[in-house]
Amino acid sequence: MGMNQDSFSVPLSLRDMRITDHFWKNEMELVRREVIPYQWAALNDKVEGAAPSFCMRNFKIAGKMNQEKSEKGAAYEAPKYTFRGFEALPEDPEHLEDKFYGFVFQDSDFSKWIEAVGYSLTQHPDPELERIADGAIDIVCAAQQDDGYLDTYYIINGRDKTFTNLRDHHELYCFGHLTEGAVAYYEATGKDKLLKAAERFADYIYDYFGAAEGKCKGYPGHEIAEMALVRLYEATGKQKYLELGSFFIDQRGTRPYYFDTENHPDEKTRDGLRYAYHQAHLPVREQQEAVGHAVRAVYLYSGMADVARQKKDEGLFYACERLWDDIVGKKMYITGGIGATHMGEAFSFAYDLPNDTAYAETCASIGLVFFARRMLELKPDSKYADVMERALYNGVLSGMALDGKSFFYVNPLEVNPTACHKDERKFHVKPVRQKWFGCACCPPNLARLLSSIGTYAYTESADTLFVHLYIGGTLTKKVGAASADVDIRSQFPWDGDVEIHVRANGSGLRLALRIPDWCGAYRLEDAQQYTCTEQDGYLYLTKAWGEENTVRISFPMEARLMEAAAAVRENAGKAVLMRGPVVYCLEEVDNGADLHLLSVNPQSAFAIKKDTIGGMPVNKIEAEGFRRAAAAQEDGLYHPLRPVDGEKATLTYVPYFTWANRGENEMQVWTLTEQHR
Repeated sequence: MGMNQDSFSVPLSLRDMRITDHFWKNEMELVRREVIPYQWAALNDKVEGAAPSFCMRNFKIAGKMNQEKSEKGAAYEAPKYTFRGFEALPEDPEHLEDKFYGFVFQDSDFSKWIEAVGYSLTQHPDPELERIADGAIDIVCAAQQDDGYLDTYYIINGRDKTFTNLRDHHELYCFGHLTEGAVAYYEATGKDKLLKAAERFADYIYDYFGAAEGKCKGYPGHEIAEMALVRLYEATGKQKYLELGSFFIDQRGTRPYYFDTENHPDEKTRDGLRYAYHQAHLPVREQQEAVGHAVRAVYLYSGMADVARQKKDEGLFYACERLWDDIVGKKMYITGGIGATHMGEAFSFAYDLPNDTAYAETCASIGLVFFARRMLELKPDSKYADVMERALYNGVLSGMALDGKSFFYVNPLEVNPTACHKDERKFHVKPVRQKWFGCACCPPNLARLLSSIGTYAYTESADTLFVHLYIGGTLTKKVGAASADVDIRSQFPWDGDVEIHVRANGSGLRLALRIPDWCGAYRLEDAQQYTCTEQDGYLYLTKAWGEENTVRISFPMEARLMEAAAAVRENAGKAVLMRGPVVYCLEEVDNGADLHLLSVNPQSAFAIKKDTIGGMPVNKIEAEGFRRAAAAQEDGLYHPLRPVDGEKATLTYVPYFTWANRGENEMQVWTLTEQHR
């Protein structure tokens, strides 16, 4: 079935909810207490031992140049610098020149930080944090040019090259993140200084790009402006922002290629498809396969879904659904990770999902969550929420240590620390999390997602509250002139029992509860009191609600072994353990070295053991297995096949997102099954 406009939904406002969930509240508090202050220090180059950011310094230099220009008037001459992709730290960092340092997209680090701050303030008002944020906004806005342009790379280096390298220089990407952050902060605080700055920049871009004669026919090299423009349209009601986002989407990949005008490719390649890395090889409505840089791709697809919903564009929706099915059916790790290869941080070919060289960037899983929610807004189908949940509990959370103080850029499914240190092919895989990164997209992306987790758990239509994720919280849902107070309580991801307390006297509220794909059969208490229907993986409940109502529903969580499709060669004869939405893995600290010698018994009885890792209560799982004996050294590198020798073993599994919180050690997600030992 296609999209049904009557079932369109939007995220419930963070102002109308309070997250009370023990599990996710802990993650949000880590972001509030640890990540946001740490990131602010990093943006100001005050984290000892971490790669410098230069982000706020660049804004201050641009603001200083604006001040000098204002004071000198016509006598002012802007400095000229050499344009580079990254300006490295000089040998003497105590004496920096007044010029741009860092990556071309460094401005976006502030924008993601201010977005996380905005979301955090909705759940936990903090006058001191708000004061710091207001000061940071003053610094950023002081850098804005009179015409509305706001990108420090070109403000500092010279405006003569503005928008001359859309493919590589990220001006529109930085604008997109600035807009996302500005809207979030405005919605949280009511303060519109940064929002007005984003609007002025958007107006400048609107005047420069478009279908009208004389306007530039380009589009972003790194996508995000598309969904940011839709969000700006929703916040301001200004139609031109929606039209600009729609233009960027429909212009992308059309012939002649716009990027050719910037890069002048060799004549021999002009007849072939190119720019797949940027998802600009074909018009988006013709694309059949998710290709190229994985983060860019899911950002683009998210923008496409937003435009499809706003413009009720059935063709664009089908393009989104086709690309979604390609990702989930052929190119997604069981953890919700995407982007299998470190070469270009990109999607590989179908079913190529190596474990020990996996890239699976944290930002890519976050982008997949963005895409999933937007598809849910178009069509409430549990297949989108199932993937969103999978990515959140596994591919996203693995990107941050349990104490919130270190991060993974890359999220492999198998790690041998020796290989990470000695094999150049695996240098991108780190056996322990890092304090920060020069290209620091992942930590602030985590912060903004976790701080806004409620908008992924619940969406609403006129009369329906959709519960996509069972995250505890209290919220208010308006139904016409009436309102319903809803209190959701759960112990996910460790227990599948859910209680929903509803106070909705006289309200025509309808609850739509997702039936998870990992649940064999749910149990609804006193089902006869509701009018129940199931559609596309959701259970719809209605009744004559009174002052006090309690919906009790249980989704049994059974430990189960999963296998991959036969086409995934790396996992032939292997299985992964899951319980509920959580993927489990083996670590050396629990199971000893040489994890590759272990196999799991498919008929094992699984024992749940409550424990803690890094201070977090978790469920470990013990399974029956076998440890194969290592060949004796005197047998040589190769020797005749012989009967398998070894001994029975108890395998201890831990949640994948908790790995590498107990020091550097081996890890593997996929393990041989005993019949293949």
